[in-house]
Amino acid sequence: MAELVFFSGTMDCGKSTLALQMDHNHTARGRQGLILTRNDRAGAATISSRLGLRADAVEVTDDLDFHAHVVQRLSAGGRVDYLICDEAQFFAAEQVDQLARVVDELDIDVYTFGITTDFRTRLFPGSQRLIELADRVEVLQVEALCWCGARATHNARTVGGVMVVEGAQVVVGDISVDQDEVGYEVLCRRHHRRRLTSATARVSVLSPDVLPFEEQQA
Repeated sequence: MAELVFFSGTMDCGKSTLALQMDHNHTARGRQGLILTRNDRAGAATISSRLGLRADAVEVTDDLDFHAHVVQRLSAGGRVDYLICDEAQFFAAEQVDQLARVVDELDIDVYTFGITTDFRTRLFPGSQRLIELADRVEVLQVEALCWCGARATHNARTVGGVMVVEGAQVVVGDISVDQDEVGYEVLCRRHHRRRLTSATARVSVLSPDVLPFEEQQA
């Protein structure tokens, strides 16, 4: 039976790399699929990995109906054995329902990849609906690391290296940006709660938050 699977993790844990690898593996076995994404860092209609891999994709827009799109391709004589959906956190909840219909009514596997929570530690609507509907939720095992070396569990938005906790939920950026531009960084929970990014840690070397010992009383 076909499945709806959600592969989740923080930024920089290899989601897009796995999506491209999975497409390669299926293609090598003679299967034909569709790659779809939204708001990829490399631009529209592209799925890209920070390792340098990339492929053409269908850009998901607000008005794209996944079920109708697949049915149209099948009706035109095309073949669709599976869907690879990257940046699925940006999908609308209704679009996740459409993906479930693709699985249940068309018996087509759907593999989705995305971030679970935003920079405020709130669930993305697409991720929330995937957790509710997916046959399987797989947490990626490639651990992203906080600047302190601990396992990164939270995504932080930065402006000029300083963490911000207000603003629109979706602002496309990258984890390596110029000064004063919007960027993203992965942090452990402790440093996310303290709003301590790698940049602010460097300029706060005397802070008790980053010292491995307590200052001695005079």
